Amino acid sequence: MADGDNASAEGERRRGFAWQDDDTFLRKVELNVLIPKKVREKARKECHVVVDAFTVCCAASGLSMVYKCRKENTALQACLGRYFNDKEFFEGCKQEYLAERKEYRETGISKKARERAAKAQAT
Repeated sequence: MADGDNASAEGERRRGFAWQDDDTFLRKVELNVLIPKKVREKARKECHVVVDAFTVCCAASGLSMVYKCRKENTALQACLGRYFNDKEFFEGCKQEYLAERKEYRETGISKKARERAAKAQAT
């Protein structure tokens, strides 16, 4: 093999990570941390009545909240658990995350930066 052939073969080979070409590939941190964080945030919005009741109970009870707010805590865990165990809800959050990540990769602008810019334009 001539040196030119070796150099051209080296030039054709792409460098980078396997996930860069695959829009649906999820790294472990995305699957185990970032998507569950999105599930948790959306579940808290869906369970806002229960979350608010628990927050009020805890604020009123102080250190004795462990005993006084058991009913509210049980209701909160049940409500959040419904969403965490719902495969369709998780899949929806995963698709939402993939769409946000794809937009970030295309534009280089994060979701927070887009929201800040939109808020600045509105005012």
